[in-house]
Amino acid sequence: MNLFRTKPIDSDHTRDTGLKRSLNAFDLTMLGVGAIIGAGIFVLTGVAAATHAGPAIMLSYVLAGTACACAALSYAELAASVGGAGSAYGYGYAGLGELPAWVIGWMLVLEYTVSVAAVSAGWSGYFNSGLTEYFGAGLPAALLHAPFDPAHPGGVVNLPAAVIIALLGILLATGAKSSARFNTVMVAIKLTAIAIFIGVAAFHINPANWHPFIPPAEVIPGGVSGFNWDMSLLDFCKWLMGLQGEGEVRYGWGGIASGAATIFFAYLGFDAVSTAAEETKKPQRDLPIGILASLTLCTVLYIIVSGLLTGLVSYKELNVAHPVAFALEQVGAHAAAGLISIGAIAGLTTVMLVMFFGQSRVLFAISRDGLLPKFFATIHPKTKTPFGSIVLSGIVMVILGGFVPLGKLVEVANIGTLGAFVIVSFGVIALRRSKPDLKRPFRTPLFPLVPIVGVLACGYLTLNLSVFTWAAFLIWLVIGQVIFFGYSRSRSLLAQPT
Repeated sequence: MNLFRTKPIDSDHTRDTGLKRSLNAFDLTMLGVGAIIGAGIFVLTGVAAATHAGPAIMLSYVLAGTACACAALSYAELAASVGGAGSAYGYGYAGLGELPAWVIGWMLVLEYTVSVAAVSAGWSGYFNSGLTEYFGAGLPAALLHAPFDPAHPGGVVNLPAAVIIALLGILLATGAKSSARFNTVMVAIKLTAIAIFIGVAAFHINPANWHPFIPPAEVIPGGVSGFNWDMSLLDFCKWLMGLQGEGEVRYGWGGIASGAATIFFAYLGFDAVSTAAEETKKPQRDLPIGILASLTLCTVLYIIVSGLLTGLVSYKELNVAHPVAFALEQVGAHAAAGLISIGAIAGLTTVMLVMFFGQSRVLFAISRDGLLPKFFATIHPKTKTPFGSIVLSGIVMVILGGFVPLGKLVEVANIGTLGAFVIVSFGVIALRRSKPDLKRPFRTPLFPLVPIVGVLACGYLTLNLSVFTWAAFLIWLVIGQVIFFGYSRSRSLLAQPT
């Protein structure tokens, strides 16, 4: 049986697929912003400045944005020419074959499922802090932590996490347009919070905090002295070869590069925009706009916020859980700091919503091709949403968010995303050769340089992930292969006699 059979590309991107076409370019751009700007801008910016790059974190965002843009340009070409609700899964099916497509889809399922559950835990913490600050009392600890969580013994259920996932599932089931409207409101709230930070911070800048802009490189003694699960795959290879590096290098030009690798994950999520292809009015025009506009807007905001943040206080003080609010508190802007917390809650909400949206659409596409049970492709007759995928994936994510201490498993979402980025970039090259006559309303510029850079940049970042992440990822892939060879390949629509 041919495991690399490809699915024909339907050139009619406006055909009726059962999903309701109600989204425009603005909706897609807001979905992208909703997915990209979350805890990253409120947390990761300060931490990366303190531990990697100093004020030059702005340059780290330029590097990370450039690498991400290469993948985004590849996504834009395939979204416009191939389309489909399956995003990278569908692109792989058209260009690389059934087995590679299944692997991509399985990675996306992991990315979205773990991401929603993980972000729900952070949302729960902010929500309870809000209850405590504004009402004088929060929830008991037993209702804020999953059972058997070693960091928080005595937990029964993370109730806010489970409830917010269930509520977002209900919202998604009502229709793509209503979900997009809610997302737009939440995006407006968090962009307002960011605008408040920019407006306040601009009047409290101390230029001395920007000097030196690129702090002198420092070496933290240690090197690769022995095996541990937290070591990167690169360090693991060094350990196998008996190499003993001098230690971790931070600041300097090396710190800018390592900072870029760290903050790259603040960009993850824009790929979920492409899963809305079958619910977009003019997908060939609007999908590239949504993907590239959201990425550009978020990159500009990241650079501005990181510059102002390191100008407010010394970068050395920013290694805290809430660096943006912390910096405002240090200059006496306590009211603005409180509004930033509200923006963070809105940001986390939109991240969960868009990831949940992407998860349900990928499952819908895989099921429609016969690789998963048909229930995942069930469409609600009134709302025209993939009801089956929303319900089942929602149940799984509620269980994960409410009852499972995720810990390091969260990192596995990153490798799933980066793997999809690599394959999408490679898929542009493959489709240019295998289907040169395919109509391409948007073409990746500087071909093949841009997709090659996307492959190399994203591939390099995966090597910086921990050994634990790689081990968990390989286990997930093995489970996927068992499902594929035990169920999917014989039930695939391409395997059925015509």
